[in-house]
Formats: sequence, C-alpha cells, structure tokens
Amino acid sequence: MTPEASYDVIVVGAGPAGSTAALYAAENGASVLFLDKKREIGSPIQCAGFLPDVSEVQALLRDARLPYTLKNYPDSCALQRIETQRIVPPNCNTKEFAVRGTVLDRRRYDQFLAEQAARAGAELMIKTRVTKIEGTTVETSGIFGKHKIKAKAIIGADGPNSLVAKSTGLAPKPKSREVSVAIEYQVGNVDIDPSALEMYFGKDFVPGGYAWIFPEGKDRANVGIGIRIGIRSGMAEKGISAKEYLHRFMQDHPLAGPKLKNGIVMNVIAGIIPVNGAPERTATENALIVGDAAGQIFATNGGGIPPAMIAGKVAGETAAEFAAGKCRLEEYDRRWRAQFGQALETSVQARKLMDGIMKSDTLMNAAFKLISPEQMKVMQCGKLPGPVKLGLQALNRGKK
Repeated sequence: MTPEASYDVIVVGAGPAGSTAALYAAENGASVLFLDKKREIGSPIQCAGFLPDVSEVQALLRDARLPYTLKNYPDSCALQRIETQRIVPPNCNTKEFAVRGTVLDRRRYDQFLAEQAARAGAELMIKTRVTKIEGTTVETSGIFGKHKIKAKAIIGADGPNSLVAKSTGLAPKPKSREVSVAIEYQVGNVDIDPSALEMYFGKDFVPGGYAWIFPEGKDRANVGIGIRIGIRSGMAEKGISAKEYLHRFMQDHPLAGPKLKNGIVMNVIAGIIPVNGAPERTATENALIVGDAAGQIFATNGGGIPPAMIAGKVAGETAAEFAAGKCRLEEYDRRWRAQFGQALETSVQARKLMDGIMKSDTLMNAAFKLISPEQMKVMQCGKLPGPVKLGLQALNRGKK
C-alpha cells in the first residue's frame, strides 16, 4: 500500500455486517478496503450463531431485501440443522413451535463471508487495528505496518464499542445505551435434542435475561446466558456473577441440569449485546454504522445476524452509489429503516414490557401462559401481537 493510498469505501470490521457491506460495495463498482483487528477472521467466536432459514426471515421481514449469502453458503459452515424452538418459563411448562434454521460454525461462516467480499474485489487486511479517524482519513496499525488512508465513505462494522461511531458522532448517548452481558460455553458430552433450540427463563437462574441451549451436534451444544446490565443490578443476588449464574443453570435447573450434568466445557465465549435498538442517526455525510455498531439486533432474543447482513447490503450499495456521486450517504438511514426499522423498534418495546415482568417468576409464568406458541414465534423477529401487548401491559399494571 502506498503512503497516499485512497479508496472509495473503507469498511472497519469483518463480521457478517462488515463483510456483507464490503461485498455489495465492491460488486457495485466501488474500490473497497476491508479491515479487521483479529489475526484470524471469525476467531474468537462472538455469538451462539443461530441463523434462521431464509424463508423464515423473509416471512417475518416482508420488506427486507436479503443478501444472497444468507442463503447460499457451504455445508461446511453448518454445525446443526434446527427444526424446533422451545421456550421454558420458570414453572417449566414448556411451549414450542416449528422453526427452520441452522446453528453455524461462526468461524467458518465469517471466513466464507469475508472471502466472498475479497473475491468481489475488496482488499482485505487482517490483524490491522484502526487507531484514529479524522474526517475521511483512517489511521491504522498492524501486521502490514502503519498507514493513513483516505476514503470517500467509512463504514463502521466494528461492534458495540464502535470507534467509527464514537469518532463520527453516531454513538448512542451513555444514558440511552443499554446492553446485555453474555457468557457462553461450547460444551461436549451433553444429552440434548439436537434439532431443538431451547430458551430458559427464571430469576433464580438468569435474572433479567434468559439462558439457552443451542445444539452444535448430537452431543455438543452452545450453552449460555444473557443478563441485562441495569436490569440485572436490581435483580441479581448480591455478589453472584454472570458466570456463577451460568454454572447454577447447568447444574441445578430441573430440566436443563440433567441434560448438561456430564458436560465438558471446551470453549468460553463472552461479550456484550446492545439491546436498546438503533440510535437516532446511523449515517453522516461521509460515514455510517451497521450491525452491532448500529444496535441492529432484535431485543427480544438477541438475534443479530439477519438484520446485520440486511443492513450490510444496504450499506454497501448506498456507499457505492455515494462514491459514484449518485446519492447522499445519509440515504442509508432511510433505506435500512424502510426494510426492518419498525420490527427493530417493536422488539425493543416488547423487551421493555417484559423487563418489569421478569422481576417475578409468578408474573413470568402468567405472561408465558397468555402467549401462544405462534405468537412467540413472531415476537422473535420484532412483531408484538395486539392481544399480547395488552396482556403484558395488564400484568405490568397489576404488579404495581
């Protein structure tokens, strides 16, 4: 790279959002530099990696234009096909519904996405950290040395603590920022249903959040908990850490414990998940944010891969148009919101309604009793059926 290197688009971060943005920017004729701070794409793993079938995503997000890499990926990226999802309230009166999808090998899938972007013409530089962003100049440091690189557009796909967002005034205000802390284990030697995702609720095991078992094969699973900061601080037992709650869940839960009691922990994964929706602005005149950096995660279940990739496609296409002088970069904000912005906002509303109810197992049991399996399914992707909203509001009023 020459000292005066410049590109139409610089993408920071090579997760699903960044790789998709780089792919579509390159396919639409932009010169693209694609940076990631990791020494290996997709490692360490950063989420449980469930990807709903493209037909499920399209049925629930009817206005979304899905990137082809959501559907077309190698079989080697799939760890386990899923047919059922189970929701387990505190009283263990389980409800389930059909859901088609795949638990991914996130390392392989992330590498597949990054390779597709590179094959389309994006120049990929790994183990390269962005140290400073000033205007449209990006300063980097890493295995390939130090550089100052100019761009017409900068895409921040650099996670919930996004430097791009902070440097361009797009980061949410601290008071409006709410996140979940997730800790999860990849566990072998478990006795699970390999075709079912399971989500567990109850303040004794996971106050202000939920626990999960995601199969990664017939006797392997991703087992974890997500607990919201802020909510948790008023609900957790004093001195009990997220890790201790996870161990309690694995050892003592009446349904999960027997399945996991002989488990062998093979890998530890931890991270934070933004659950308060997107900030008011996700684009400026020369920068935009996407994926976790933009809070594009469904707050009801922490699902982030489909919205990140849908928004990544919009980001790449818009940045390429902008570089060619055909639109303003702020057009990105309107475009992605038109595709799934309402669903994202509704998922935050549903999460807020559940927050108060989660303080009582009795209220949680009542809430899950009134929600049908079909209603639970649509709530996963940002819909809130009218009867469910009224029922949850009534439960919240009743607890006061």
